[in-house]
Amino acid sequence: MANSSSSNNKIKVLVGGGAGYIGSALVPVLIEHGYDVTVIDLLWFGSHLPKEAKVIKKDLFEVKPDEMKGFDAFILLAGLSNDPMAEYSPSKNFVYNAALPAYLAFIAKQAGVKRYIYASSCSVYGYTEDELYDEQSPVTCGYPYGISKLQGERGVFQIQDSTFSVIALRQGTVGGYSPRMRFDLIVNTMFKSAMVDGKITINNPAIWRPLCDIRDIVSAYVRAVQAAPSLSGVFNITGGNFTVGQVGDLVMMEIEKLTGKKPCLDIKNVQDFRNYKVSFDKAKTSLGFQPLFSIQDMVHDLFAHKTEYGDYNKDEFYNIRTFKKIEW
Repeated sequence: MANSSSSNNKIKVLVGGGAGYIGSALVPVLIEHGYDVTVIDLLWFGSHLPKEAKVIKKDLFEVKPDEMKGFDAFILLAGLSNDPMAEYSPSKNFVYNAALPAYLAFIAKQAGVKRYIYASSCSVYGYTEDELYDEQSPVTCGYPYGISKLQGERGVFQIQDSTFSVIALRQGTVGGYSPRMRFDLIVNTMFKSAMVDGKITINNPAIWRPLCDIRDIVSAYVRAVQAAPSLSGVFNITGGNFTVGQVGDLVMMEIEKLTGKKPCLDIKNVQDFRNYKVSFDKAKTSLGFQPLFSIQDMVHDLFAHKTEYGDYNKDEFYNIRTFKKIEW
């Protein structure tokens, strides 16, 4: 992207929801790359951001075009971030995952922002069988979270043109360590259960999921910021596709290597209407995205930070619990 006209000549990046799980890992990397970073966030989980980041505590619906002027790129990470939150409050899910992205795209374009990067989700694919889905495949999700993320995409792309680049990253399920930690994501949940209970629960071993280390997710956002000004589009972002049973085995083996104790597996057969695997060839070709980290790497990174967690059951580690406590 072209350099900002700001006095320090740094490219200016505004991150909505930048104090969350992904943002707390992304913002330091953007700063390391020399970007001038500002975060707008309600700070539900506090701030774990470096002092170099400017942090504004604010609801993103209250942001006006004047507050976006001078920024070269806007990254939207905010929203209700998983199925349990969406199902607990479908109305707020549709407001913050569907309406908010469109509103912010509208005012970003008014403010002269040149690139809008939206955190979408592979959840939009819903339930598929024995197919590898790319960005042209049908989106069939019938549940609030996936529907709202797709509506968010469509609202943002509605105003994309030659002067306003839009990149939507359809993320697989993220895992690994972040300064704003979560234990309600599949690999992180299995790690926590193995460490605390010596057991890994697998609700349905046959279900497929695309998974991605948070460090690879961060690299995808950096690639999106750095992409050619003319590039727009939807991109699947994942490190690979795995069955839940396969994930459980990999986590179990890595925990045994790290601790010398082998967790037991508790395999169930709970019906799940989310089942999909995706191709990330487009992101590799157009964005230069190349995942570097495996599930074993995720577990190793989680283990390396184990002294930071304290009580693994603290509400702050689980989005739905925090949402219920502060629901406004």
